[in-house]
Amino acid sequence: MPRFSLASPAAAGIHRRTASLWLGAVALGGLLSACDQPSTGGHATPFKGIDISGAPYGKGFALTDFNGQPRTLADYSGQVVMLYFGFVQCPDVCPTALTRAAAVKQQLGTDAEKLQVIFVTVDPERDTPELLREYMAAFDPSFMALTGSAEQIRVTADEFRVYYKKVPTGSTYTMDHTALSYLFDPEGRIRVVLRHEQTADDYTADIRQLLAEKPV
Repeated sequence: MPRFSLASPAAAGIHRRTASLWLGAVALGGLLSACDQPSTGGHATPFKGIDISGAPYGKGFALTDFNGQPRTLADYSGQVVMLYFGFVQCPDVCPTALTRAAAVKQQLGTDAEKLQVIFVTVDPERDTPELLREYMAAFDPSFMALTGSAEQIRVTADEFRVYYKKVPTGSTYTMDHTALSYLFDPEGRIRVVLRHEQTADDYTADIRQLLAEKPV
């Protein structure tokens, strides 16, 4: 386990409950926007996660990476992007998500370079670029972390319907936040949302499905 993990089962429970609540919201949003989604010809979705193809949200981001470079979704054209919101001092859920993402890259084998994992901090007050760079390196050197002003982070989170909130804990604080992963296809379109409880096998299967699709 990376040295950044701070054990706190109670805090982890908060994240898991939040994920469950917001998963319901995402699922409902997928149903409400079904008319905007491409037809599947009556066949079941091939994804292990929730198919949100054609969703009217999650169009992109405009933030700064831990090297000070401006980043948008267009920078990763041709790759599947896995986007996750979290923070460095997250006690349990974020390290688990990033450890799973590293396992997914290993499972992809020669296709690993076709996946870009992106971590967006919801705690820009404490997550400095240097700390984010070191945190990503603890899991996989190819992982990218993005940050920005408090306003930029809020705008980005709202774009993805991501919830986060500062929660006081004694003399400091933690962050309650949505614990879902979003997948974009190589064309830069949001396609799938995966639950925190799902396995690396599920994540890998959905990424392979996106890689196997023919460009439209």
